[in-house]
Amino acid sequence: MSKVTGTPDEPRSVHWLAMTMKDYIGRLGSVWVEGEVTQWSNSRGNVFGKLRDAEADATVSFNLWSSTASRLTEKFEQGDRVVTLVKPDYWVKGGTLSMVASDMRHVGLGELLARLERLRQQLQQEGLFAAERKRRLPFLPNTIGLITGKDSDAEKDVIRNATLRWPDVRFRVAHAAVQGDRAVPTVLDALATLEADPEVDVIVIARGGGDFQNLLPFSDEAIVRAVAAATTPVVSAIGHEADRPLLDEVADLRASTPTDAAKRIVPDVAEERIRIDQSRVQLRTRLTQFVQREIERVESIRSRPSLQRPESLIDAHTDDLARLVQRADELMERTLERSSTSLERLTGSLRALSPQSTLDRGYAVVQTAGGGVVRSASDAAPGDALLVTVANGTLDADVTSVHR
Repeated sequence: MSKVTGTPDEPRSVHWLAMTMKDYIGRLGSVWVEGEVTQWSNSRGNVFGKLRDAEADATVSFNLWSSTASRLTEKFEQGDRVVTLVKPDYWVKGGTLSMVASDMRHVGLGELLARLERLRQQLQQEGLFAAERKRRLPFLPNTIGLITGKDSDAEKDVIRNATLRWPDVRFRVAHAAVQGDRAVPTVLDALATLEADPEVDVIVIARGGGDFQNLLPFSDEAIVRAVAAATTPVVSAIGHEADRPLLDEVADLRASTPTDAAKRIVPDVAEERIRIDQSRVQLRTRLTQFVQREIERVESIRSRPSLQRPESLIDAHTDDLARLVQRADELMERTLERSSTSLERLTGSLRALSPQSTLDRGYAVVQTAGGGVVRSASDAAPGDALLVTVANGTLDADVTSVHR
């Protein structure tokens, strides 16, 4: 348990507590801190401001008395990145704690650039700047989401120039701070709102230029990663040339100015009408040329003799056909003559070898009752009936005796 000082019957005074706190806080000493100036109010030479941490969500108030402010050699304003020598001070009478600044300097440009370069290399190694990750913008977006400062020139430039190019274009505007400590959270909120809108086809983040300090929010890691994770194409139109915030690297398209963004996200209706007219002329010319070529081809075909006098094709082949018919007749007669001669020769040979010729010469064929041919005297026995075939008929005979 922590130590308890005083009792309900003998309590310590408020003055004692205040002085104890002042003494304790006074022993903490001075410390150099770095942050972004998010508030800078000058009252009779005294400055009352706030410092915001560049990475964490933390803010402290500070006082810069006129005697100290008069000795500073640099000019400061809201949005500057500074290092400040502060010492905590407890005001006994008012019961407030404040940080009293005794010195303040701008963070060196070289250091800021070095930090951005380290972050740039890290994000590049992760592939967030790769060209293949960048999405194509729609030819004619249904609705354009616009993130910019309220009533800013950038907002007016984008809307005016886009409307001049395509009068029916629609915008969904989400206002955000474009510099200072509120820039990062408000831009992130606006991006999330437009990203969730299904009618928004492209998102433009626009600002009308600025110095290096003012452009620092657009190199914030949170914004860069949110743009990389967005499913809707994002256009960076910060309006600068000398500096390239990291938003330019990760965006799907970098426009040099808000006006340039308007020209690149919507087509020019006048130019498109000219292209349509040119396309119609080209199409009409090509169709006319095609039809003319086909007409010429038809006329060329119709002018051929075979189409003007079709019977000439038959006449040209009549003589050839007659010669072929005559030749076929001759070949057929020769073939028939050769075949007839061959048939007669074969007929003679057949007749010479025919059994009938043998019978005509006086021979006979003797068969048993079973049809077998009697070739030997032993093939028959006395009393057997025989069939005798001669040249012009058959005879039935009986065997009376067998002589071997």
